[in-house]
Amino acid sequence: MSTSPNDMTIEQLASQTGQSVRNIRAHQSRGLLPPPDVRGRTGYYGPVHVERLRLIRDLQADGFNLTAIGHLLENDRFGEEAVSLRQMLLQGFETENSEILDAEEVFDRFGGNATADRIKRAVKLGLLQPVGDGRFEISSPRLFRAGITLKELGVEPELAFDLIEELQRHAEAAARAFVKLFLDGVWKPFEAAGMPDEQWADVRTALERLRPLAAEAYLAVFEPLMSQAAEDAFGRELERVRRSSRSSSSGSRRRGSRRSR
Repeated sequence: MSTSPNDMTIEQLASQTGQSVRNIRAHQSRGLLPPPDVRGRTGYYGPVHVERLRLIRDLQADGFNLTAIGHLLENDRFGEEAVSLRQMLLQGFETENSEILDAEEVFDRFGGNATADRIKRAVKLGLLQPVGDGRFEISSPRLFRAGITLKELGVEPELAFDLIEELQRHAEAAARAFVKLFLDGVWKPFEAAGMPDEQWADVRTALERLRPLAAEAYLAVFEPLMSQAAEDAFGRELERVRRSSRSSSSGSRRRGSRRSR
């Protein structure tokens, strides 16, 4: 009597994992699945195969093609750790609870200024995501609230959209810089060392610490630059008003002098 945990036929494996028998056989032919236990002429599958099929499905959902998945799974340890790192990268810095609004609520949030073009641009910028039935998801309520606050301050929605678009461009450049820092300073030296098992924990820790550090460093650089930019711009505006006021006063005196003559 067999003591192997593998006791499912390929049809039963397909039923449990939601895969077709054809797909399972295709994964086998690519070497993505461990071989089954063969008893007689029947192959039997178990928990390892179930987990592997679920992993393949998750990796495909993340955008990996089967060739790339094959490379990841050539080394079980590497595949497991690489998937773990990818999941960390896909997580947000903070978890925000998204909001679902219907069309009327979106209209109210925009203060009655939710034109079709403005909603379309909000969707393009990622502020709103259509979810069907005339409803929208706000994936980042903080960013959406910032836009609404600008509107309440009297800023036209188009100007607020322009600002968010520009911020996204600058933030993308900063994000790429930090990713490059991680690759050059942590990942590539780790790869050059042969990716020793005992260093995977250090790589994960470095990535975990780098993520909040990136946000803190970006804010630390931004705050004094914002103060300086505001001071410079406001100073120029005050000087412009002063000169305009002086010019107007000078013109008035000259006109008064001519009238007195």
